[in-house]
Amino acid sequence: MIFTQYYLDCLSQASYLVGDETTGQAVIVDPRRDIEEYLDDARARGLEIVGVVNTHFHADFVSGHHELARETGAWIGFGAAAAADFPVRHLGDDDRISLGDVTVQVMTTPGHTPESISLLVFEHADDEVPYAVLTGDALFIGDVGRPDLLASVGVTADELGRMLYDSVHHKLMALPDAVRVFPAHGAGSACGKNLSTETQSTIGEQRAFNYACQPMSEDEFLAVVTEGQPSAPAYFLYNATLNKQERDVRDLDASVPALSAGAVEAALASGAVVHDARDVQEYAAGHLRGAVNVPADGRMAETVGMVFTPDQRVVVIAPEGAEQDIATRFARIGFDHVVGYVADPEAYLVSHPDDVERASRLTVAEADRAVAADAVQVVDIRNAGELATGGLPGAVHIPLAELAARSAELDPSRPVLVYCAGGWRSSVASSLLRADGFADVSDILGGFGAWQRAHAVAS
Repeated sequence: MIFTQYYLDCLSQASYLVGDETTGQAVIVDPRRDIEEYLDDARARGLEIVGVVNTHFHADFVSGHHELARETGAWIGFGAAAAADFPVRHLGDDDRISLGDVTVQVMTTPGHTPESISLLVFEHADDEVPYAVLTGDALFIGDVGRPDLLASVGVTADELGRMLYDSVHHKLMALPDAVRVFPAHGAGSACGKNLSTETQSTIGEQRAFNYACQPMSEDEFLAVVTEGQPSAPAYFLYNATLNKQERDVRDLDASVPALSAGAVEAALASGAVVHDARDVQEYAAGHLRGAVNVPADGRMAETVGMVFTPDQRVVVIAPEGAEQDIATRFARIGFDHVVGYVADPEAYLVSHPDDVERASRLTVAEADRAVAADAVQVVDIRNAGELATGGLPGAVHIPLAELAARSAELDPSRPVLVYCAGGWRSSVASSLLRADGFADVSDILGGFGAWQRAHAVAS
């Protein structure tokens, strides 16, 4: 058997290749949209990709099922409850996909979404205990999939939560302890709240240590799983919908062009927005007025989906050599309107001094003085689960994922002070507010962590 996990740190997303060495047949599970790595690996191992299986309609990225089907002729599989706008192979409970001796068996595990399935992987067709279970977003390492993402499209969070309880406690926990667990996401994903940095585990380990797998009633499960979930990024519904539809297929050699100064000026004049993907400090030292800073060194794709919209035309200012990767990361969430990148960012900024501004970043002492003088509106952009550690006095809580929709709750005529845990997200948020017309926005260097450490020393 050939079994490969592909883990994408930027989206905390895992996809899989399962193949039979004897027959050369393989399936790809939960693929991302840039499929070159799967094709290269299959070619190198002499495998034919015969099928593409999605464990559910993903909300946090655009699946690569259309791209793989075009390149390989593979069938596209979803759970039996899936309703798509293109031909699919519906996979019901206990259905088996034979790749030769290697066999994949379907287990319906609804709850994160109604059509969710997990896949039992058997190294030999007659094995009693599967080698592994690919759990999609039903069971994570240390957590389970959140049941509230589809509450707005016809299925309530309560209904999904009760489905998830049955899937986790009565189906997945009924598997032997030795079965390896391979989920679709890891730490950082907004599809759950307590995901581990580990990318694999066992049923036995999850039975022992996963809070959601402990003995409890259905109501207790629903309460503990839904408490403290992070706000869902705005693009999640867009991606979940896109994954059900026929759509444009990404070319294998897709790239975006370098833009001359004139081309940048023309794009901006026609309504394009600027994504500044440079480091937070580099952005703060000097950036184009109105540019939104989502650095490439963090959870860029997911965060882009919080602060831009899918239809916006985007000009990228990127760290040298990262330009095409940044465009690919946009494409992974279906944002296909990156018109190009600034060929020489430093030269462009130098030649357009009237369009350049600096970002205000306050030390903890400076922030304390501003708060004490009631000179700022303080905005805490952390997720709900982070608030238990404390916060600045008088802060208004608006999670970053909600800021674009809720900025009208703030007074643009008053200075704003934004903070997150460490200073990365606050740079995103403050740049978004500036682009939205707020004239005086600062964030805290080092975020709440720095503030908390300074006050612990002081006390």
